[in-house]
Amino acid sequence: MSQLLKQLLAELENANNDSDFNVDRKDIQISQDELTSFHLSQNIIQDVNTSVFFLRELEHIQRISRDTKQKKLKGMMLIPVSTEAPEYVETITYRRLTRVGRAKIITDYSQDFPRADVYREEFSIKVKGLGSSYGYSKNEILQARSTNFPLDRERAMSCKRAVDELQDDLIWNGDSDYGIQGFLDYPGITEYTIPNGVGGDTEFDTKTPDEVVADLNAIVTTVINTTNGVEAPDTLILPIDQWRYIATTRMADGSDETIMSFFLKTNGIIKMIDWVVELSGAGAGSSDRMMVYPKDPNYIRVEIPKMYREEPPQQKGMEFEVVAEQRTAGVLIYYPLAFAYADGI
Repeated sequence: MSQLLKQLLAELENANNDSDFNVDRKDIQISQDELTSFHLSQNIIQDVNTSVFFLRELEHIQRISRDTKQKKLKGMMLIPVSTEAPEYVETITYRRLTRVGRAKIITDYSQDFPRADVYREEFSIKVKGLGSSYGYSKNEILQARSTNFPLDRERAMSCKRAVDELQDDLIWNGDSDYGIQGFLDYPGITEYTIPNGVGGDTEFDTKTPDEVVADLNAIVTTVINTTNGVEAPDTLILPIDQWRYIATTRMADGSDETIMSFFLKTNGIIKMIDWVVELSGAGAGSSDRMMVYPKDPNYIRVEIPKMYREEPPQQKGMEFEVVAEQRTAGVLIYYPLAFAYADGI
């Protein structure tokens, strides 16, 4: 820095209330580049009518951090979770027992009695590991402590969130490369075909409220009829747009009854309706899909033999690395005929 610039700054600092202060700008020979460089290096704002302030002195930092909003993960909220399998297993197998037979009216001398029997089937799914990690250096921890920022905790939360997001995606969509089956396209689920409404389309927002209620009742009835009354779903999930539509659309002008409230009141079987963003575009031709199912661990489970766990930090050079693992087999449905879906809503 030139001697002249140092002199000018000294004059400015003493000039706040000095009416005799006067600087002949003709005598100041400072290049613009030199002045700009000095401002940047000293991080200051100059006002010749007041004084010189540091930028950080004029900055207000809010106490609350506005963290980035993230998608709500609903897989483990809407589908029961099972952790009963040991964490070391590679395969989860269940057996199904089926009883068959018939009877007939007999006479005293009958000899050809019909037979009854049982047979068993085995079904197996593979367990896969989900992993992520985070790290920090000693210097980063010291810096974080000096600023009261919980760096290790925040990175640990980011690591868990990464595993949770992958687990949620596997619940809904599975992964064919690793043999993990997702809920949205699970094999054996009954399909209900939605009819066109008076407007000529199947979408809810083109139909009358009565037509939408009929569609909701019909997909439930499909499960009951397909299983001869053995099964009945208790949960309905929809894409968020259709959920909002039935939650806010009145059954008739002037009525306080919405499509959703009327359906829940009159259906008598469905106990809960919720939205799932993954249902948007999940149907045939990227159409929207709705599904009904029994929210019962005897019918469906998310198999997680090992819940999220972090291992002790391992030093690698100047860094400490923490690895985390969770083990899952995805979704397992025991009775697919108790489930149904419909596309084009």
